[in-house]
Amino acid sequence: MNKIAKRAWFTMVLAGVLVIGMLGVIARYFTQADEWVSFLSSPYIYRGENSPDRGTVVDRDGTLLLDLTHGRQYAESETLRKAMLHLLGDSQGYIAPYLLDEYGDEMLGFDRVNGAYHAGQDSGTLKMTLSADVQRAALNALGGQKGTVGVYNYKTGEILCMVSGPTYDPLDVPDVAADPDRYDGVYVNRFMHAVYAPGSTFKLVTAAAALSEIDGITSRTFHCEGSAQVGSETVICNGVHGDVTFAQALAKSCNVAFAELAAELGPETLTRYVEKIGITDSLSFDGLETKRGHFDVSDATTYEAAWAGVGQYTDQINPCQFMVFMGAIANGGTAAMPYLVEEVTFGDSEKYSAKTQMTDRLLSRDAADALAEMMHYAVVNTYGEWYFSGLYAGAKSGTAERGEGLAANALFAGFVQDPDYPLAFVVVVEGGGAGSSACTPIVQQVLNACIVAMD
Repeated sequence: MNKIAKRAWFTMVLAGVLVIGMLGVIARYFTQADEWVSFLSSPYIYRGENSPDRGTVVDRDGTLLLDLTHGRQYAESETLRKAMLHLLGDSQGYIAPYLLDEYGDEMLGFDRVNGAYHAGQDSGTLKMTLSADVQRAALNALGGQKGTVGVYNYKTGEILCMVSGPTYDPLDVPDVAADPDRYDGVYVNRFMHAVYAPGSTFKLVTAAAALSEIDGITSRTFHCEGSAQVGSETVICNGVHGDVTFAQALAKSCNVAFAELAAELGPETLTRYVEKIGITDSLSFDGLETKRGHFDVSDATTYEAAWAGVGQYTDQINPCQFMVFMGAIANGGTAAMPYLVEEVTFGDSEKYSAKTQMTDRLLSRDAADALAEMMHYAVVNTYGEWYFSGLYAGAKSGTAERGEGLAANALFAGFVQDPDYPLAFVVVVEGGGAGSSACTPIVQQVLNACIVAMD
């Protein structure tokens, strides 16, 4: 009797293990089946010549970017192929095709009930928010320099431009090791996965904190003699500005004024606004995740904290995240979250459709509106309205030192406030020198292309 009971108990244990195992398989199926089926080497879907048609990738106007019918066929334009490299990958697999990894199952028409039995009978199409013409314009404007260009619609979230350099033709993969200077960092999508010292573009963060925390800041006057004692050391300015208003201090990028403001605000307040704006957070969309920025003044001296408020010290920003901050300034304190994929269809079926989602409030409306007006003042009085196609725009430049013997990185970020073209942008040119002179011609060409693409 005891032997029968032991056998019955053992049988029940085996049955329990079997049930648990089946539940585990079912759970993994419902959570991971889309990844299995869209995996580029899946033996269940891809069998050499008989592999199903994964469909096509097109831009916002239907221009072909990638044809996945029985292999990979890239766009006819070499410039466009290079501009899309960091999103669609190359023919050798050195750069991951992020969008295909994220939306591969939708392009195959896969669902968890019917599987992919109808793959090959219909065709999938992934439509991006990017404009092929804007991508080409941005890459041409970058002119072979290392850096990145990004533009998006801060009302909807649509990214019109995401270009990273250096790049190469995915149909002609170079020997990167043979030319390390030319291809330094080529595998990195600088818009999403790089961080940069912000230089004076960070003064926008300090200005946002001052507008929110210091009463009467907009009517204050600062005095700059080219340097100022902050703590135990001296802050050096980029000029002798004399008496300047808050708006003039931003337009002239006065280090003295902003170092004094940063010291007045203090490390805790600056850190709170950095975190609120999202500088040290990452953004996630369409299978991509931005690299986090950096700001740490916890052990900084008064001078170091002031220098951090100017945009130096250990500050680092991610271009995509900073572009969204520009959108929030233009849009009253909050902006649309960015995205790259408008929709995915399979035959007559819509498998995915993007929806606009807004960020949390990054700034109060009053602070955002005041800062936007100051940035427009800078465009009118410093950078030149002619670079912005006659549109109402605001901007801030940055020149970030990289060390002795190295040319500074040039940065430029801003927005267009126009009901037809609500655009925020960011440009980084590595080793470009002065931010405005290196970046404004790029901004001009790219914004002109954006206007045409949106009409």
